[in-house]
Amino acid sequence: MGEVSATAAVPAGLIKVLVIDDSNTIRRSAEMFLRQAGYEVILAEDGFDALAKISDHHPRVIFVDIMMPRLDGYQTCALIKQNPRLKTTPVIMLSSKDGVFDRARGRLAGSDRYLTKPFTKEGLLAAVSEYVS
Repeated sequence: MGEVSATAAVPAGLIKVLVIDDSNTIRRSAEMFLRQAGYEVILAEDGFDALAKISDHHPRVIFVDIMMPRLDGYQTCALIKQNPRLKTTPVIMLSSKDGVFDRARGRLAGSDRYLTKPFTKEGLLAAVSEYVS
């Protein structure tokens, strides 16, 4: 019998990905792409909804839309990164804005990456695999 390497990739089905977006269309598109790749997907409509689900599900990667009601993506990201248990969890900002200011503000909030909407299946999966491989 061969040894299993400690660096062996975790099967995608064991990896939880949280998608936070107030657009049902964006949530469902991301869910479809991620599930097809074998990831477990948790969906949240806004930052408040997400914060409750994060503590229940402990996702490995979090996608968060910037423009949301009540608690926007910058605020949500900052709250996630302020939590000592979550500060190393990758947070990827989703936005239709692709300006230097938007990217800089995302970095200041603690985001690990920025993905422009509309995203492609390949772009979404590449972003996840960067942090879970």
